[in-house]
Amino acid sequence: MFKLSAWLRCTFLAITAFVLTIACTQQPKTNAPDNSSAPTAASAPLVSAAYNWVGYSGHYVSVKKGLFTQEGLNVQDLFFQSASEEITAVLAGKADIAWLTSGDAIQTIAKDPSLKIAYLVDYSNGADGIIGRNIATPKDAKGKNAARENVLFEKVLLQAYLKQGGLTEADLKIKDMEAGAAAAAFGSKQVDLAVTYEPYLTKNAKLGGGNIIFSSKDTNLIADVVVVRDKLIKTRSKDLQSYFKAVDKAVKLVMASDPEALKISGDKMGVTAAEVKEQLAGVKLFDVAANKTIAFDKSNPKSLIGNLELTTKAAEEFKFVTQPLKVESLYDDSIVKSM
Repeated sequence: MFKLSAWLRCTFLAITAFVLTIACTQQPKTNAPDNSSAPTAASAPLVSAAYNWVGYSGHYVSVKKGLFTQEGLNVQDLFFQSASEEITAVLAGKADIAWLTSGDAIQTIAKDPSLKIAYLVDYSNGADGIIGRNIATPKDAKGKNAARENVLFEKVLLQAYLKQGGLTEADLKIKDMEAGAAAAAFGSKQVDLAVTYEPYLTKNAKLGGGNIIFSSKDTNLIADVVVVRDKLIKTRSKDLQSYFKAVDKAVKLVMASDPEALKISGDKMGVTAAEVKEQLAGVKLFDVAANKTIAFDKSNPKSLIGNLELTTKAAEEFKFVTQPLKVESLYDDSIVKSM
């Protein structure tokens, strides 16, 4: 009798537990709405890529100071030592947002039209240039030994200089060399002319017994931009606004020579805060306000649109792209215009 009662009690408890389990699993979750159709920043991070360039200090500072986090974003930082490594990652779909020169952006968009330029980061304002020896005018460059890297922004800079003397690259004896090596070749007097940028520019002009004969100062010849996937612009515009709000805060700190911001940038690039400040003297940084009023204003001669028109034409001329590109298809200013 005892064994039967115990068996019945255990059976009853087991059935009761089973019924309660089913009841609990079928109850509506009134306090936890389903947000699967609208992922939060925490569940959908933004992967942001940049490489080693002082103009990208706004990115470095935003990451290190937690400015993206303060805006409610989960931003994953990808840092590269070269533009080519970054471009490879972007085209492989490993980054949502990328900081690039406008020339690199144009070539990348030509391969993946789903990318759009959404923000103007900076103009080189003397940080890029041409050093020469015994060259007083552009015409004097004819027949000279020259060194420059076969990248679009350097070719654009050299073209702008030679054009003043009615010359083209065909009038020079050109060696294709990376910017640092080109500057060193000038410094050791192996070439008469070199296209390079800081920190190589000024130093090697002196070493080679020459001077800076042309630079990007007061021009929009060389620009840096932020490229974003079109899908993000359409589906996560609020997050992108928050992203650029964070960048805006960082840029203002950098422009004000905030010691902590300069140190953060220097640590990222492997230089001192003092060197960052010195390099920034050759760069014109753009904040959100300047993006809204200057960057995408076609009537402004210093707008990004003018840079894109010039650079796109050069990309086609120098065969960096395989087919003509419409400038209007390269950018989307809706995010900065909505801020």
